[in-house]
Amino acid sequence: MMGIYLISIVFMLIGWLVSMQLKRKFKEYSLTPISSGMSGQQIAERMLRDNNIHDVKVISVEGRLTDHYNPLDKTVNLSHDVFYGRNAAAAAVSAHECGHAVQHARAYSMLQLRSALVPVVSFASQWVHWVLLAGIFMVNTFPSLLLVGITLFAVTTAFSFITLPVEFDASKRALVWLESANITTPQEHTQSKDALWWAAMTYVVAALAALATLMYYVMIYMGRRD
Repeated sequence: MMGIYLISIVFMLIGWLVSMQLKRKFKEYSLTPISSGMSGQQIAERMLRDNNIHDVKVISVEGRLTDHYNPLDKTVNLSHDVFYGRNAAAAAVSAHECGHAVQHARAYSMLQLRSALVPVVSFASQWVHWVLLAGIFMVNTFPSLLLVGITLFAVTTAFSFITLPVEFDASKRALVWLESANITTPQEHTQSKDALWWAAMTYVVAALAALATLMYYVMIYMGRRD
């Protein structure tokens, strides 16, 4: 069991460092007013219009870094600082979330796959830790239980990796539009790109942590325990 604790500690540390860097970048870039003077709300609404999307609403939500696109009710949800912000960080986040709305409207394959897996992942997440724990204790007497746990965890791990192209693609769409629509200057564009890169790294760390944990459980199943 020491192995799983070590994996958890290592990736918790990496995740914490990435999270701190992300917050530092967003704080720094939120101090840079964009020359266009547009708020996050205005940027989001214009990006939607430019992509001929007229059935998605842009709304403000509570919290910090709570920005997201909800495909169920077709809303771009922006945190207060992003919704009202007129800076490079707000521009990056608002355009990124609209990137997800564009993916939805264009039936982006990876987003469709990710959405289709949500019910399965929700079920797996409810049971995976209990099944894995029981499977580890019974690995020598009832190894099939651990195999079930590994299968459930593999589903959640796959979901983490499927999320990566969805996030990177949304950022790419956002950055291309910000530049082509002349929303940001070259300097502001560089800051927006850097902010989105660090945001994406949080997903990368989560996916790698899930993969490392999955491999550890596989090794236990194969009899190579610490």
